[in-house]
Amino acid sequence: MIEIQKTIVEDNIPKIRFACNTSACKGACCTLAGGQGAPLLDEELERIEHSFPIIKSYLPQEHLDTIVQCGLFEGEPKAYTTMCFNNRACVFVLYEEGIARCAFEKAFFEGELKWRKPLSCHLFPIRIDRGITHRVRYERISECDPALDCGEHENIYLSNFLKEPLLRAFGSTWYEDFQFTCDWKRKDTEAV
Repeated sequence: MIEIQKTIVEDNIPKIRFACNTSACKGACCTLAGGQGAPLLDEELERIEHSFPIIKSYLPQEHLDTIVQCGLFEGEPKAYTTMCFNNRACVFVLYEEGIARCAFEKAFFEGELKWRKPLSCHLFPIRIDRGITHRVRYERISECDPALDCGEHENIYLSNFLKEPLLRAFGSTWYEDFQFTCDWKRKDTEAV
């Protein structure tokens, strides 16, 4: 494990090459089976409620019906998740040319929202296990194999691909230390 400013980072993260390839995966991370949506921070609930009137025009009717029946999210403090449609797709998913996309992100890029999307979604496939010491880990799912292939082909490391959400999560000083450590770990591996 690597420690960066009292945050534990899994050893494998610096070496992973990764770049999303939604034309291949079709946005699978937003539609995984299992019925539990994306993890939410408690402070994100208000943003979701505030943003919903703006994004609802992007959502399929069956997702809107689920929201009316079940709500925008579920859980309890420190353990909230987005609600899912049919135990699969996040209710905030819209489909464009067969690709699952985030309605919050669409509204963000259209200039309708200043908030991009929940942090856990922005960070995926990185997960943060929060506790006295936060733990940063890579969550491998087979649906993301095209992203591993793309990252390998384009020589893009996960640490670079996720720069923006990592800055959002931890700030610039942490990210600079993290990137320095990743670069060092990669050079150390190449030297062997």
